[in-house]
Amino acid sequence: MVEILQGIHQVDGVNANSYLVFEEDGSLTLIDTGMSKDGKKILNYIQTNLSKKPSDLKTIIITHSHVDHIRGAYSVKKSTGAKVVIHTLDADYLSGDKKMPLPKGGVGFLFRILSPFFKSTPVKAEQKVNEGDKIGRLVIVHTPGHTPGSISVYDPQNRLIFVGDTIRYSKGKIEGPPKQFTPDMAEANKSITKISKFDFEILLGGHGDPLKQNGAQKVKDFAMTLQ
Repeated sequence: MVEILQGIHQVDGVNANSYLVFEEDGSLTLIDTGMSKDGKKILNYIQTNLSKKPSDLKTIIITHSHVDHIRGAYSVKKSTGAKVVIHTLDADYLSGDKKMPLPKGGVGFLFRILSPFFKSTPVKAEQKVNEGDKIGRLVIVHTPGHTPGSISVYDPQNRLIFVGDTIRYSKGKIEGPPKQFTPDMAEANKSITKISKFDFEILLGGHGDPLKQNGAQKVKDFAMTLQ
């Protein structure tokens, strides 16, 4: 059981971090869904670790439409009936109406060969969000660059922010998104600076480790190195 703080859980063993947030009414919100097999892990965590029913999951927020964050969406939605939320600019990638651009360089070539093995079942979002929209107490922050519709999700009550792949914290080091998977690094760097201006203690990324202390200041210091 991985409880970041009271009412905020990270689902262990999911490829691309997934988080469960308790809402004030006792329902759950899921941040990102991992790969297809991770849907079962998320549902098991809800029932075994949280003693909740699948139907208690009411909302699935997708930070961006890369396959390791969305592939579990179909199975989780099917099992829970939860509504899916994604930024307007990434919604067509999730629904399959547009194809996500391939990564740069040799990685892109490899992805082209392996793409049949990494297809995700299309999911139509019930809610398309934009800057400043709220899902309960959670505030949507548009942080593009890694994808056009990448978002961060700010929890002012807990002074915590979920940043998807825009920032990664691993082994005590802060990094931006991987360049080969980020079409617009200049825009991503602007998004990092934008995140640094929020009041938060804890930063939770789509990969890597939780940053649990002095998050805003550490991101500010990192953002200064990007100028």
